[in-house]
Amino acid sequence: MSTYDAVIIGTGQSGKPLAIALAQAGWKIAVIEREHVGGTCINVGCTPTKTMVASGRVAYLARRASDYGVATGPVAVDMRRVLERKRGVVESFRGYVQESLEKTSKVELIFGEARLGDAMRVLVELRGGGKRDLKGKRIVINTGGRPAVPPIAGLDGVPFLDSTSIMDLAELPEHLVVLGGGYVGLEFSQMFRRFGSRVTVVNRDPRLILREDPDVSAGVEKILEEDGIEVLNSAQAMRVEKSGRGVRVVLNSGEVSGSHLLVAVGRVPNTDLNLGEAGVKTDKAGFIEVNSGLETSVPGIYAIGDVKGGPAFTHISYDDFRVLRENWLNGGSATIDGRLVPNCVFIDPQLATVGLTETEAQSRGLDYRVAKLPMKRVARAYEMSETRGFMKAVVDAKTAQILGCTILGIEGGEIMSMLQIAMMGKIPYTAIKEAVFAHPTLAESLNNLFMTLDPA
Repeated sequence: MSTYDAVIIGTGQSGKPLAIALAQAGWKIAVIEREHVGGTCINVGCTPTKTMVASGRVAYLARRASDYGVATGPVAVDMRRVLERKRGVVESFRGYVQESLEKTSKVELIFGEARLGDAMRVLVELRGGGKRDLKGKRIVINTGGRPAVPPIAGLDGVPFLDSTSIMDLAELPEHLVVLGGGYVGLEFSQMFRRFGSRVTVVNRDPRLILREDPDVSAGVEKILEEDGIEVLNSAQAMRVEKSGRGVRVVLNSGEVSGSHLLVAVGRVPNTDLNLGEAGVKTDKAGFIEVNSGLETSVPGIYAIGDVKGGPAFTHISYDDFRVLRENWLNGGSATIDGRLVPNCVFIDPQLATVGLTETEAQSRGLDYRVAKLPMKRVARAYEMSETRGFMKAVVDAKTAQILGCTILGIEGGEIMSMLQIAMMGKIPYTAIKEAVFAHPTLAESLNNLFMTLDPA
């Protein structure tokens, strides 16, 4: 048995920096990876999808060239070249992560399948054969999640795609049917529509992205429909079956057939780690339960990143690392309680949110006001012919503090981040309204956004 100060299972966006930080502080660390270093983000999440989204946007702009007075010929997308570019970016990022771990003194990178032996032991089936028995003074689980497969009749009898396999398609689907009206499904829907596929979204909820305000859902749906995407709301998939060389989805009302089926209805945690044997508790959905300091029900075992549930974002996973680093190395008392959770969905234009939505403020009985500005009234967006969407902020009626914002617009994530910084610094909206920003920038539109709260 080999003994370590910490054994980290998984090399996602919190596991890798944690291993390096602890090792640089003199800890002896073992890091176990089942397949590829880098976790969901680098291998099958943010990095590959946003790389492909960029290709889709180029095709979109090329088709709109005449809007800018530019003449082009017919636009065609070479999916093999798109995939080559995506793979190149992924391999570059993955290689950097692996090199960073391997060159860090006191870090041992082990490739294999891990499971818990008890509260201090990790058993590893090595990729190349053989076994390892590791003892850790602390054990950290950073195993992430995978696409969920819903219990739909016939699904196991037809070829279907998930958010991982769809990014390896070398041929463009003629008609892509997408099950799921959430963030992942919408990004792929618009991406493949821009590549040239016909796309139908089957959404079981009464509106898209149900967690957002109704006007936000409506705005997103309008944008997708303008792009030629068919959206079927309140459509429950009852059965799936083969239809020629494609697939047919029988709905609670009607049916839809396509050449390819993408299932994007959420993710489940990778918790096949013999958790019960070690006494680690999970919730009803299988996510590992943790306290505010990320410790599980078993003292000395921690869970970070997507496997613990909650917001499944790379930046939240990375903040989990910060919490453990502060507490373990600096004797701090950092927690995951009360942290702001920004989010950016990379449809085009982007949908970015942070803090409270209007619906949440209303449900809490807060005394609030709403500032709202259509992007067509943003000078920079107008100059760029990118006027779809709107900006929206919720503010406290008494203190003028910004409670949250939603930006559905060009570079929405960057604008949202400015307001997030204001929220962190407790800067009232009135200061943003009177601030001097460079002209003409998208940031300058924040003046106009908060001017909508002035008395008529």
